[in-house]
Amino acid sequence: MRTTTPISASALLLDRQLCFALYSSSLAMTKLYKPLLAELDLTYPQYLVMLVLWERDGLTVSELGERLYLDSGTLTPLLKRLELAELLTRQRDSADERRVHVRLTAAGQQLKSRAEKIPFCVMQASQCSLQEITGLTRQIQKLRNSLIQPV
Repeated sequence: MRTTTPISASALLLDRQLCFALYSSSLAMTKLYKPLLAELDLTYPQYLVMLVLWERDGLTVSELGERLYLDSGTLTPLLKRLELAELLTRQRDSADERRVHVRLTAAGQQLKSRAEKIPFCVMQASQCSLQEITGLTRQIQKLRNSLIQPV
């Protein structure tokens, strides 16, 4: 016979839910980024792609997807729009046509210098110190990694 622990009514209050704190914080963060990224003519998901490529150019679409936790069905339209904006190129691997390499164009590389102010703007808006931001980021990454690990 399986016993269950009863859940108190207060455990179901919205403001006690970790998922809601993360969700509403994500919405607030995306809202903060919107005007900052408008100056770069990027959406938030496009910005994430650019961050990865500024870190390591020449990745395959699947490597980008792994890094961003996105499937190719979500990633491909993003890449197409960035390619139309002439920020990157996509090229099939000559040895394996299933692999597509993504590389920044000169314009994509130059955009990085315009984006360098964004982390500082976010830190200012958060009213957190660099140490607090770093610690919070590590905690959230630890949570994410725990949640995606098979049990």
